Amino acid sequence: MKYVIDTVILIDHLNGIKKATQWLKRNNDSFISPITRAELLVGTAETEKHSIKLLLDSFETLPINNEVADLAAELRKKFRFKLPDAFHAALAVINKVKLVTRNTKDFSSEMGFVIIPYKL
Repeated sequence: MKYVIDTVILIDHLNGIKKATQWLKRNNDSFISPITRAELLVGTAETEKHSIKLLLDSFETLPINNEVADLAAELRKKFRFKLPDAFHAALAVINKVKLVTRNTKDFSSEMGFVIIPYKL
């Protein structure tokens, strides 16, 4: 199984949350989105950017194209997702992978394309 990793999982890993680190180690065949890359870099101090980019570069980045954007719009309308969440969901659906997140406010494992690997 392949996965697209939501930003919150990588933030947890960087914050030393063992459950996130363990999940990432067990499931190294994963992708990120350009949105995850931007979200992590925007909150990163200059002194940490190099190490964060190394982490991000260890994942393949799934491209966002018109098909993804169109589905993101539909999913945003249907589920009232924030736009970044809609793009993550659309990437998962179109690429036939699971979205891995800890965001239970917006996502549920009952959605079929979502995995909630741990709770804090």
